[in-house]
Amino acid sequence: MQYRMKTHQLPQSEVHALLGRGLTGTLSTVDPDGAPYSVPVHFVFLDGAIYFHGLPAGQKLANLKTDPRVCFTVYEMRGLLLDPNEKPCDTNTVYVSVVIQGTAKLLDRQEERQRVLSALVTKYTPQLAGRELPSNMVKGTAVVQIAIEKMTGKYYQ
Repeated sequence: MQYRMKTHQLPQSEVHALLGRGLTGTLSTVDPDGAPYSVPVHFVFLDGAIYFHGLPAGQKLANLKTDPRVCFTVYEMRGLLLDPNEKPCDTNTVYVSVVIQGTAKLLDRQEERQRVLSALVTKYTPQLAGRELPSNMVKGTAVVQIAIEKMTGKYYQ
């Protein structure tokens, strides 16, 4: 484990707080030829798992069918620590981050997708929370769960 990871581990409560307030995360998958693919997604941290949604076809889902292992990152840059002697290599970043490794699966059950999509509405558009989601829209939306196998957070300030 690198030195900064040992000395700057983010407490679990702050990891969960970042996952609750983070607006985007980066999903990393591997395509069938073994090439990495990363894409930003809207997400919700719910019941100890990460969920995201999207179109029912595309590279993300194709990659997940081939290899469901993923890496998911949420990062929040809070500022810069400029070196008082103006040495560019001694400038640093104030940040918090979470890196998750896990396995992704497409949710099949309508009720599960409805619950997750409602949680996403509540997170991103709270003024619309509680409104009914049309069943045809829920049915036509891919909802993916990332089962967390390893989760680490770190910070620097």
